[in-house]
Amino acid sequence: MLYFISGAEIIFVFFIILMIFGADKIPEIARGMGKGIRQVRDATQEIKSEIKKGSKNKGIETDKITEDISKVKEELDDITDSIKRDL
Repeated sequence: MLYFISGAEIIFVFFIILMIFGADKIPEIARGMGKGIRQVRDATQEIKSEIKKGSKNKGIETDKITEDISKVKEELDDITDSIKRDL
């Protein structure tokens, strides 16, 4: 299930952060969050590349696996869409 945050909720959260930390700390907090997100993204890319290298060395075709997973996702989406329409 997807959760969406409205504009009013974002403004409210930003206001609370502003009240707690003050205007002078917000850029520092944003930089820290940006660095953290970048580190997570880099680590994820590194893990993906290691998995691809390892599977290539073992002779496993990742493209075929990805294709099969996509087919299963499409089939599940079709099933859940029909269930949602029935409700």
